[in-house]
Amino acid sequence: MMNILLGGALGRMGREVRLAAGSAGAQIICGVDVAYSGQPCECPVLTGYEQFEGNADVIVDFSRPDALPELLKLAQERKMPVVLCATGYTDVEIRRIEEAAHHIAVLRSANMSLGVNVLQELVAMAARTLEGYDIEIVEKHHRMKADSPSGTALMLYEAAKKEKGPETEPVFGRYGRAEKRTCGEIGIHAVRGGTVTGEHEVGFYGNGEELILTHRAENRALFAQGALRAARYLMDRPAGLYSMRDVVREMLG
Repeated sequence: MMNILLGGALGRMGREVRLAAGSAGAQIICGVDVAYSGQPCECPVLTGYEQFEGNADVIVDFSRPDALPELLKLAQERKMPVVLCATGYTDVEIRRIEEAAHHIAVLRSANMSLGVNVLQELVAMAARTLEGYDIEIVEKHHRMKADSPSGTALMLYEAAKKEKGPETEPVFGRYGRAEKRTCGEIGIHAVRGGTVTGEHEVGFYGNGEELILTHRAENRALFAQGALRAARYLMDRPAGLYSMRDVVREMLG
């Protein structure tokens, strides 16, 4: 049985992880959530990581970037691996994560879906193969999503850029641009509305043909399942910085 300390335990994704844990051979031994004020929950809940006195096989965090300092402090003190599922980290916070990865195993991904991370592999393959094709990324999310573009859209952009070269640059929408599209740009566009769980489309547009790679998330349970799969993967890993691409690559052999 894998014992998990769950950050953001009372949020939408925390609830999904709690529901999925049993079938994944995991147990949520404690939750952490700043919104806790005595609400009923099937596991103990604390309002901060500094209050946790036990130990866990792995920390899975679906909270917010501002929880990062105390999360990493606890993880390094107790030598617990960490799966970071939050988005919106600043450059300073990313450097903190990279520093912590010298001491513990850390897996960070903007999207915990196995399907999205397979999509990332396919985007890299297409960008490497389809020379001279224009690339456009469109992401759609519910009206309550605060950050734009999504972390997943940026993740897909980086996968393409790595294959296309350092001269590649993102263009976020084209309002006010009075010039033709350049060969080195990749367009990134955000749509917000309704209750869309998440959709990401990467289009490759060539001379007389186009290839469209699309992933649609129909519910949040798939993100919870991916996070639990990542936690299982990370348990016995040495210190280092990992991503869901590592999990997918292991699955693909």
